[in-house]
Amino acid sequence: MKAIITVIGKDAVGILAKVSDACAKADVNIVEVTQSVLQDMFAMVMLVEIDKSNIGFDQLKENLQKVGEASKTKIHIMHEDIFNSMHKI
Repeated sequence: MKAIITVIGKDAVGILAKVSDACAKADVNIVEVTQSVLQDMFAMVMLVEIDKSNIGFDQLKENLQKVGEASKTKIHIMHEDIFNSMHKI
């Protein structure tokens, strides 16, 4: 099972590292990352595998929200199934 993580906020040193660290601690594999800095705004989308995570989805979501609070960013995670359902024609 995969999930999509989005991160948006003011650019600062270490945002990618902090999100990656939270994923690594949960045994969440990062498959793909795209990020941009638009003037002083940071935007990132990650595709992750959550099949082998050592914590539940809700706990992962809570952990990422704490990272977001600490880095003054907004972090959102969505199951791949929900993402796909939202984008079906």
